[in-house]
Amino acid sequence: MALALAGCNDALESTTQVDLSKVKNKVEEPLPSRILSEMSAKNMDRNSPIMIRIFKEEGALEIWKAKTDNRFDKIADYKICAWSGRLGPKVKQGDRQAPEGFYNLSRANLNPNSKYYLAINTGFPNRYDAVNGRNGTDLMIHGACSSSGCYSMTDEQVLQIYAFARDAFKGGQTSVQLQAFPFRMTAENMVKHRLNQNIEFWNMLKVGYDNFEVTKRPPDVNVCEKKYVFNQQTADGGGFNPAGKCPAMSTPPALTAALASYGKTYDLAYTRALKEFDGMAWYDPTEAERKAVVAKQRKGHDLAYAPTGTSLEAGRMVKVADLEGMMANKTATTLAANAAPASTPAAVAAAVKSTDVAIADPVNVPVPTPSPLAPQSQMATAFAPVEQPESIEVASKKPFWKFWSKD
Repeated sequence: MALALAGCNDALESTTQVDLSKVKNKVEEPLPSRILSEMSAKNMDRNSPIMIRIFKEEGALEIWKAKTDNRFDKIADYKICAWSGRLGPKVKQGDRQAPEGFYNLSRANLNPNSKYYLAINTGFPNRYDAVNGRNGTDLMIHGACSSSGCYSMTDEQVLQIYAFARDAFKGGQTSVQLQAFPFRMTAENMVKHRLNQNIEFWNMLKVGYDNFEVTKRPPDVNVCEKKYVFNQQTADGGGFNPAGKCPAMSTPPALTAALASYGKTYDLAYTRALKEFDGMAWYDPTEAERKAVVAKQRKGHDLAYAPTGTSLEAGRMVKVADLEGMMANKTATTLAANAAPASTPAAVAAAVKSTDVAIADPVNVPVPTPSPLAPQSQMATAFAPVEQPESIEVASKKPFWKFWSKD
C-alpha cells in the first residue's frame, strides 16, 4: 500500500514541486530552470508555439512545443488530478462530461482570476459541437483538483501549464491547439473500444490524431457537413461551412503518402489485436468506480488532493456477452429513472446516480468511416478536427501543405 501511495504521489508530478506560498505573482511565475534547460537541449525557443494533448483513459495531459525545425516535441506531461463522467464527448449542459475533440485557444481563453487558482477555457462548444447541437459552458483546465465536466489539475500543475501558454502567446502564437482524446488511438486501443457507442465519433477524431503522429505538427482543422476535416486544401481557396456541403478539397500528395505508410503499419497491428482480443472488449468504468479505486489506495491517509483515478486502473477487459449484459442493465435502470413520476425527484436522482452513466443515448455522429472495424487505411485521408470559439479572430497562417513543399 505504501508503494502504491508513493506511486500516486509521483504521478502528481515531481516536475511540479513548488511552494505556492512563495509564489508572489502566479500569472507571471516563470517556468522552472529545469524545464528551460530541457527546452534548450531540444532546440526549442522559450516562447515558441505549444500544443496541448489530453488522454482521458490514462488521465494524462501533455505539453508539446515547437522546435526550431517547426516540428513539435513533448516537453512536459502531467497526471490529470480529476475529471468527471466517462469516456465520450460532452453533449449537453449538466452531463458532467469533459469535452473531446479539437479546440483552439487564444490569449482570451486564459483566466488569471479563476476561483480555481488559474484556468484555461477549453473553448467548448466549438463549431463542430455547435453545429451538432452540443452545448455547455465554462469547461476549463483549472486547478483545485475538483471537476464537473472540466479537466482539473493540482494548483502546482496548472501554474506550469498556464506559464507554457502565456509564454507561447508572448512569443506571437495566436492560437494554441487543444486535442482531447478518450485514449491513445493505437490499434490495440481501437480494438478494445470497438463496441463502444462512441466508436464512430472516435474514428473521426483518429484521423486528426494520425495526422499529428505523422507530421508532428498540429493539423489544420475545419468543419463541413457537420464533420471535422483535417489538413484539406480547397481547389478554389474557398471556405468551410460547418453545416454546408464540403467544398472540393484534397490532401497534399506528400501527406497522403505518409499517411498511407502509417496506415499499413496500423492495419497489421489492428489485425493482430483483433485476434488477440477475439470475443473480448473493454469495460469503461464509471466515475464512481474510478473514485472507489482511489479511495482504496488512500485508505488511512489524509491527502490534500482528491484525484478521481484513471479508467485504466478501474476498467477491465470482459467477454463481449458480459459487456452487453452490463450495459443493458445500466440502460434499463436509466430508462426506469427517466420514466419515474415527476413527483418523486429524489427517487429519480438516486436512480440516475446509481447508474453513473453520463450519456444515456448513443452518440450518433455522421462520419466518413465505412465501419468501426474497417482498417485505418480506408479512412486515413478522410475527415478530422480543430476548432476555435466563434468570437475569437484567427490570424492568417501559412497553409499546412507549404510545410511539405521543397521550397
